[in-house]
Amino acid sequence: MRVIISAGGTGGHIYPALAIINKIKEKEPNSEFLYIGTHNRMESKIVPSMNIKYVGLEIYGFSKTHIFRDIKNIYLIQKATKKCQKIMKEFKPDIVIGAGGYVTYPVIKSAHKLSIKTFIHEQNSIPGKSNIALSKYASLVGVSFKNSEKFFPAAKKVIYTGNPCGAKALSAPSISKTTFGFKSSDKLIIIVAGSLGSSAFNEKFKAFLSTVEKEKYKVLYVTGEKYYDDFIKDATFPQNVKVVPYVENLSSVMKEAYFVISRAGASTISELLALKIPSILVPSPYVANNHQYYNALDLESMHVSMLIEEKNLNLSTIQIAINELFYDEKKYNSMKEALEKVNEVPADTIIYNKIKELIDE
Repeated sequence: MRVIISAGGTGGHIYPALAIINKIKEKEPNSEFLYIGTHNRMESKIVPSMNIKYVGLEIYGFSKTHIFRDIKNIYLIQKATKKCQKIMKEFKPDIVIGAGGYVTYPVIKSAHKLSIKTFIHEQNSIPGKSNIALSKYASLVGVSFKNSEKFFPAAKKVIYTGNPCGAKALSAPSISKTTFGFKSSDKLIIIVAGSLGSSAFNEKFKAFLSTVEKEKYKVLYVTGEKYYDDFIKDATFPQNVKVVPYVENLSSVMKEAYFVISRAGASTISELLALKIPSILVPSPYVANNHQYYNALDLESMHVSMLIEEKNLNLSTIQIAINELFYDEKKYNSMKEALEKVNEVPADTIIYNKIKELIDE
């Protein structure tokens, strides 16, 4: 299989793209890939380091404040589109894939103009502007949340695939609770404020941690490296609480968790669903289109998670939610049963199969 794939700007776009590449490599080891990203954002460093052929485009997102840059960007998009068409004529891809970010616009549009099959994937419940604009050109649109389908009325076909990042969590080796000083028999709650941490999140949970000494569960609290020193300063935590700044390969530790409390980013959610772990989600209100709230709302509607908005987060709501999920065995088991029904086939496999069908049509 010859594949051109594009995604840019954030790990939330880049890592699903890489997961799709890995699944295609697994199924068809002789496949050839060309990754098209921006010339200056994180994918321009990550992707080449993985020995994947890379082409960078000079292109920027539109804004309401940089008018002159926006005018220049119209020219850059036209230039990038011509460059993409030239690349595709030379590379001759069987499929062109977009996994989000403004850099995908000239890539998918060029493929459509050249009558090459295209697949775009949306990670969040509220789609990005590029994917909405591109959906009318795509042969197929894949979504990570079932409630996202309604945002693509112009698409030829939309399917629920889930997020392919979950596959990495499944294959990651488990890290024992004993690594953090707990017993293997302990019921562990992992609380993490996103990959970078959050001062608001930490502030609310710090008071809670001092109240759990007599509870039957243990807590691993991940502050985020930026906030660790302030979090532990002048603080004393019970013996059943372990506070750390960061955990590498968190999904490996999550496999040992009874349940997880976290933000509601697309990658985190993909791991929770893949690993079948109940959760309490506290969406970040500081993200575009408040998409984490809608991510969490989708999981709540599937009965696999509980949702607390940050504005409602306090000692009382934290205690009520945790006690309800931990001590109500019926509720916990019901959530586990619902998780078993979600994505029985891994997202990366679904995407691979659908791509093959597109190519063979």
